[in-house]
Formats: sequence, structure tokens, C-alpha cells
Amino acid sequence: MTQTETPGAVALDVVRLAREGSFAVVFGRLARPLQALTTPQALQAAWDAETGRHGAVTSVGEPIIEPVHAGVVVVKVPVVCERGGMTVVVSVSAGGTLAGIQLAPPDAATPTPPWEPPAYADPSAFTERELTLGTGPLAVPGTVTTPISPGPHPAVVLLAGSGPLDRDETIGANKPLKDLAWGLATHGIVVARFDKVSFAHPAEVSQIVGFTLADEYLPAALAAIKALREEPVVDPDRVFLAGHSLGGTAAPRVAAAAEHPIAGLILLAAGAEPLHRAMLRQVRYLASLDPATAATMEPALATLERQADLIDSDQLSASTPPADLPLGTPAAYWLDLRDYNPTQLAAALHKPLLILQGGRDYQSTVDDDLARWKASLQGRPEITIRVYPEHNHLFTPGNGPSTPAEYEPAQHVDQAVIDDIANWMTRPQVASPVPSDPTSTRSSSPLMNSGPRRRRIPSCQ
Repeated sequence: MTQTETPGAVALDVVRLAREGSFAVVFGRLARPLQALTTPQALQAAWDAETGRHGAVTSVGEPIIEPVHAGVVVVKVPVVCERGGMTVVVSVSAGGTLAGIQLAPPDAATPTPPWEPPAYADPSAFTERELTLGTGPLAVPGTVTTPISPGPHPAVVLLAGSGPLDRDETIGANKPLKDLAWGLATHGIVVARFDKVSFAHPAEVSQIVGFTLADEYLPAALAAIKALREEPVVDPDRVFLAGHSLGGTAAPRVAAAAEHPIAGLILLAAGAEPLHRAMLRQVRYLASLDPATAATMEPALATLERQADLIDSDQLSASTPPADLPLGTPAAYWLDLRDYNPTQLAAALHKPLLILQGGRDYQSTVDDDLARWKASLQGRPEITIRVYPEHNHLFTPGNGPSTPAEYEPAQHVDQAVIDDIANWMTRPQVASPVPSDPTSTRSSSPLMNSGPRRRRIPSCQ
């Protein structure tokens, strides 16, 4: 990206190319991992579907540019059509590469509002301070949230999900881990959270040839556990670990590597299905939501399936080119993940576990992921599971099939989730099975559970 090719100029050029029908050019500007998830034909189908509903484009407004986050600038371009309009949301990374494109409703053409505390958080009940976790060039910044009430308090380290996420797990206007930190601190729990190394040091991480899940999580998480144990107001025997999404997948590995035993694990929408298979399932699900683009996505899906098959085969080696693998991620990452079974390791830890799952979650699902946790942990009285039938991957309620568009409006982790975690952390960690009520909205028995539209072109998250 030259000095004249600002993020705003790049986004306007994407709109111009779309109006001209030059979708092969737009496709060529996508980050290589995204090219495996879409096609020029799918891009055109999404655009044609919107202009078919709203009419031809009559004018294009000034782009709205959001602050840089994880090296990506989000630009919102308002587009007026003959019978309505839309917002073209373009994510621009270094060099002008496109990290995502979305076709959103007209009201999306506004700056992302600042985060507001959830109603269940009482900022007067706690303080926050910064800390550095680890040493050397890959040390990361973090935050400790401490209740002002006298200790000793239980404590928890939070692990964010996949991708280069900050300590709050910022997704649009939402900050799920900040919700958790402030909500739990209001309950008298000390919380540590941190920027992932891929967020804090993206250039350095990209140069590490053998980068794995362990490198992504362990150094900072283990340092955070140690830091909490040394807090004067923390009960060192009640330090827990909580992971969301891929952070939940990694949590048993972190717990197994901890110098001192942790008190228990909290897994929020934790993936258990192998990641490469989960990715394929998710992309198929998203393609199925939009009949206008489903057929045109088949070539990209076929490519992703071939890549997943390669990971499962004996042909995968450290020398396999990243271009042959999902999202262009190097082979070392997939080789490491292929040998890691989070549910088996969790069972071997013999620690109390609280597993939380949204019933509408399409990223980590009841059938594909929770079922694996239950199968490995069956009959273990120290395991408690909560299923929230109306919740999505961010643990906010909704209706109908979940879509990525649900993640855009400002909202908060449901208070019921905060309360369930706090109550579980502060009760004696003993087996106490309770028969579940199949008509209840939340199951409380261990291992017994009931089970405006936006067109989205896949983007990196």
C-alpha cells in the first residue's frame, strides 16, 4: 500500500471494482488464506444479490475509518442504491491486502460505539492495573482486575479464542473477556487477561517457522497463573483457568504445563472437534445460509476439504507448503494440533471442570464439540455442564440460525453466564450430581443437558 493508497482509498477502489464487475481483481487482493474460502464467482453472487434487491448503485459516500486493531483497519463505505442501500465493510491490512469484505445494512455506516460496561458490572467494586507477562521480545501486556473487598479471593486467568485477539477479545463493538473480567470481579474474583502474542507481536510471530498452539498460549498463560498466585489478595490454592473457543481447547494443555496445580478449568464454547474439520464444517454452514452464494462456494469448499484431508493423511510433514493447508497456516501448527486431544488431556487432569455451551453456536456446537467433551468425561462427578439454548458463540441470546452478523451490534455476555461461573468457582469443588429438568432453559446436572440480514464474505477473525 503506497502513501496514496490509504485504507479509505483501498475500500473505495473495492466498491469501484465491484460496480464494474471486476471480481477477479477483488479476489486477487484478498489475503491468501481467504482465497481458500471463497471464489470470484461467490463475491459476484453476493454483490448481485444485494443490488438485485436494492437496485443499481446511484452514489457512494465518504468512507468511515475505524482505529487500527491487530494491524487491520476496518473501513465502512456507505452505498446508496435506487431502492435502498448498503454498507460495504472492508478490512485492510498492511500493504493494502484485504482481510475481509462484508455487505452490511445501511445503518452499519456509523463509527463503532465505545464499549460500555454491562449492567451487572460495578466498577466501584474493583481496580485494574497493567502488567507484563513473560520476558524478552515476545512478552505481552495484560491486565489484572482486583476486587477492593478484603481477600483472600479466588482468581482466574482468561484465554481468548483463535486469531490475533487482544486481552478483551474485541470483536466489533463487543469485548467478551472484558465483560467476564468486570462481571467476575464484581463477584469478588481476581481476573487476569492478556493480549495474545499474535496480536502484540504479529511480525515476530509470522517469522517463527515452527509456531504451534503451545507457543500461542502457554508462555503468557503460565506467566499469568504465576502472577496471580503471587498476588497478596489471592488464595493460591484457588487459581482457575478459563478459555473461550480455541482458548478453551488450549486450556487443558496450559493446565497440564502449570508449575503448580490449578483449582479447575472453565471451558466456554471450547472446540473439541479437530480444528481443520471444524473450519470446514463452519464454512459449509455459512455457505448454506445464503442460497445466492452456496453453489459458487463449492470450489472453495472442495479446496478446503482437500486441505483437511491432507492434514489427516500421512503425507503431512514439516515441509508441506503452507499454501496447501487451511488458511495458509504452516504445517508445524497442524502437526502439533493433530497430536493433541484436549478432551483426553482434560480427563487425565482429574480437575473440576465447568463446561459452558451455547445451543445456537455454529462455531463450537453441541453435536460436534460438546458431544466429544461428554464422551471423554462421562461418569466423572467433578464435571458440570451448562447449556444455554438461545445463546451463540459469544454467549449472547438470539433467535433462529446464528450468523456472523449477530456479533456486530454492541452487546454483552449474558449475566446468567457470569453468575454461573462465579457460583461454581466459589462453591466447594465436590461432586454433587443433580437430576436435570429437560424443560429447563439451563441444564445443571453433570453431563446431562437439553440440548437486519447481512451477507458476509468470509473474513479473518
